[in-house]
This record gives sequence, structure tokens and C-alpha cells, in this order.
Amino acid sequence: MWVVASARVATMTTSKAKAAIRKVNAFLQEWDQGNNAVRKRMLTAFLKQNEGKTCPELEVEFAQVASLFLVRLTSWIKLTYMSGSFLGLKLKAVGVFLSASSNHRYLIEFIEVGGVLTLLEILGQEDISDEDKTEALLMLLTVSNAGQKFKELICESHGVKAIAECLVNSEAENTQETACSLLESLAHSNHRFQGQVYKGLVTLLSCNSPNAQQLVLQTLRVVQEIVKTAHPCIVEPLLTLLKSFHLEVQYENLELIRDLTKYEVREALLRGLVALLKPAKEGIQRHIIIEEMAEMMESLPVFVQQAAAARAIRMLSQESQELSQDLLSLGVVHHLLYAMGNKEHTDTQRQASIALEHFVRMNAVVEELVRKVMGIELFELFMNDAEAFYLKIDDIQADILLSVRVDIPQGKTSSITDETDS
Repeated sequence: MWVVASARVATMTTSKAKAAIRKVNAFLQEWDQGNNAVRKRMLTAFLKQNEGKTCPELEVEFAQVASLFLVRLTSWIKLTYMSGSFLGLKLKAVGVFLSASSNHRYLIEFIEVGGVLTLLEILGQEDISDEDKTEALLMLLTVSNAGQKFKELICESHGVKAIAECLVNSEAENTQETACSLLESLAHSNHRFQGQVYKGLVTLLSCNSPNAQQLVLQTLRVVQEIVKTAHPCIVEPLLTLLKSFHLEVQYENLELIRDLTKYEVREALLRGLVALLKPAKEGIQRHIIIEEMAEMMESLPVFVQQAAAARAIRMLSQESQELSQDLLSLGVVHHLLYAMGNKEHTDTQRQASIALEHFVRMNAVVEELVRKVMGIELFELFMNDAEAFYLKIDDIQADILLSVRVDIPQGKTSSITDETDS
């Protein structure tokens, strides 16, 4: 009896397997013979039935030959992605295989037929929508997250450049966010190429999209911790970004600057911030001579940068006594006084005043020098309310702040000179 029962089970199993094979063969035959409309219908049904399935579940669904459909899908995308016909649907269907748990086999097969190169080519096509490019980025992210050798493959295929260009050229926030997530993924556990990713992100800081700039700054903060060293090329673009009119960009920029004071670019950053407090005179005073609005607007980014530099200096000096001493040695007091004299931009005056107040309260030499520069009455107004000090000075007093020079050498020696006399 046991033998008879076993034979029946075997017969039923064989019968189910044959039925499954017939079903898969019919599916593949319909696919091979179908036009675009038929294939679109089949893909829609495939996604509805199989999204979220594991690799073993997909193998059961396709009678252990799911790879035959994956190869067909990938090859079809390679041949047709330029046409743009329901490309997103095709990519989502491949994504079912790549995102399935225990998907290593599918990843290898996808790569072997040139799937990664096809995805990177899609990112560079102007006629492909941002929505479809986002799907391609998500698939690349899945590949990247699979491990180091997959990350290296993407980078070896000039992936960093393709992803960066896609981010810059896209206007869709979702595409930009996915591109940044992918770049961050490529930096993790990828020693060979993490420096390339880092420099690629630094290059992106000069793009024109405020949203992209914000995302790149956020990503750089993460990648900076991974690479554990700061390349000098990062200093200039960060200082330039202080011209941004967008508060969210300014915030992320200042946070990254704060992080970078722990690295080897610290002195270059501090020196650059101090220098920005005193932009070229022709840049500040041009509109006094040429009173046209267009000329005035040219100076505005410089003033915004000047105010942001003062804010950064205030933030850094209040958080660290060591940074405060470094800034003093770079002549920050003289430069802050100069910025306080910029009657053309009140935020510059306000930020510089608050920053200077910190240095006055922490250093007796600075306090004595600033009191001599301002005079007792003005100095008392300054110390009583530094934030509103710019409201209390007239043009003559502002000119004095612009022209005076305060030097605080190492030690306790100090001197005050007027630039007109030097």
C-alpha cells in the first residue's frame, strides 16, 4: 500500500511539473510572438502577480526557468529603450527579479547580458523621462547594494559620471534623491572607488539646482565620514555656495563646513571664510557709482556670501575655543569690523556684529582694541545689543569701521592702524 501511495504522489508531482512547464512554454511563446500591446498587457499582469516574490517563489511560478523570461526582458530593453515605449514598465518587471530575496543568480545573469551598461546608457538619454530614469537608478541601487564587486562593476563602467550627469540634468526631485542615494551606496564598502565618488559629489556642488545642491551636501556629509580624508578641491565650491539665496542650501553647507574643521582642510576653510568678510572694494562699492538696479543686483550674491561667512565664523568660534584662537590668528577681528561697516547689506552687519561680540567677550585684548576703535559710547551700544548694532551707526561710523585695521599678533601685543595711513 505504501508503494502504491508513493507512486501516486510521484505521478501527481510529475503531472504538476508538466502542467507548469506547459504553462511557462505557452507564456514564453505568447511573449515571443506578441506585439507591443500584448507584451504590455503581459508585463502588467506579471507585475501584479509577482511583485515582492522571492527568488524560489519566482522559480516555482516559472517552472525553474525564470531566467528565460529575465533574459528576454533584458534583451528587449536593450533593443527598445531608445523608443521610450512603456520603458518604466519594462524596468519595473526586471526589478521584480533583481529585488527578489536570494537574487544573486538573477543579478549575475542580468549583468552577463549587459544589463548594467544598458541602465547607465538610459541615464544619459535626453528623450527618456525622469520617471523612467528613476526606475533605472533604483535598479542600479539594487545592484550596488548587493555587494562590493557589484559596486566596482558600476564604477568601472563609468557609472559615477553617468549618475552625476543624470542628477545635474534632471529637474525631478525624486530622480535627484535616488541618484544621491545611489552615489552614497557606491561609496560604502568600495575602497577602490570611494575617492572617485567623493570627487564626483564635489563637482556636483557647482550645479544650478538648489534642491540638487542640498541633496549633494547631505550626501557629502555621509561620504566624508566614509573616506575619512578631505580633498582640498572641496574648499572653493563650499565657499562659493555661501552665495546661495536658498536657506536650505546654506544650512547644509554650514553643517558640512563644521564637519570639515576636523580634517586637513580646516586651515584653508577658516582662511577662506575670513577673506570673504572683506570682498574686493570694487565689488562692494560699484553700485554707489553706477546706480542702476542691475548693477546693484550683481553685488547681492557677494553680500549674501559675506553674511554667510560671518555666520559660519560665529558658529564655529562659539563651538570651539581652539577654532576661536585660530580665527584670531587669521585676523578675524579686523575683517569682522570691516563687514560691520557694510551699510549696503544689513544681514552682513548683523552677523558680523554677533560674531565679533563673541571674540570681545572671550578675549580681553580684543575687547580693549575694539573699544578704542569704536569709542566708549559706541562700544557700550555694541555690547548692550550687538544684534541690533547696525541700526545705531551712521555713515561716518560705518566708514571708520571699513577703514580701520586691527592686528592681534601672537601673544599680548596689539596695534591699531588706519588703512588710509598705510
